[in-house]
Amino acid sequence: MPLDAWLIYLLAALGLSLSPGPNGLLALSHGALHGSRKTLFTLCGSALGFTAVIALSMFGIGALVASSAAWLTLLKWLGGAYLAWLGLQLWRAPPPATGASPAAAAAASGASLFRQGFLSAASNPKALLFFTAFLPLFIEPRRSLLPQFAAMAATFVLIEFLVELALASAAQRVRPWLERAGRRFNRACGGLFMAIGAALPLRD
Repeated sequence: MPLDAWLIYLLAALGLSLSPGPNGLLALSHGALHGSRKTLFTLCGSALGFTAVIALSMFGIGALVASSAAWLTLLKWLGGAYLAWLGLQLWRAPPPATGASPAAAAAASGASLFRQGFLSAASNPKALLFFTAFLPLFIEPRRSLLPQFAAMAATFVLIEFLVELALASAAQRVRPWLERAGRRFNRACGGLFMAIGAALPLRD
């Protein structure tokens, strides 16, 4: 990929990562509940999920899904249902206080956090459709597809990982406030997740 095209892609990827979305919100809530170190499992799952989405888009499956109203509708409903379920779990989670929260946070396994991060990224049809429409602008058909995929995937995943890590670290630093208002924070995050999950199937 030429340097000028990569720089444009870099700026666009940074803008997408900084825009509000379910994975950033998940990193923030997990950072508050489990700490930034344990949230690395969530971030690694998210990175793998975005890599899978970029691969699907790059190799044409995303275009196939976008061209089929039935498959697109199914994907939207499945993604929305998962995000709504995740929001319900956050709504019911105990606050990150000195009482029951540490035990609840310790009970969450790394595999569980990794799975949540992966599914939150991989089940988002907005990301699939975005990359399906966006990546072809930077693909050079005369060059091998695999190196181009590697460059684009690595660039976006690294940016997304760093943004989510910053969110998780910030959440941990504001933990004293969360100890006072943790349940309201959980319900606000959970409510936003449920709202995103409800809105996704209704988008055109």
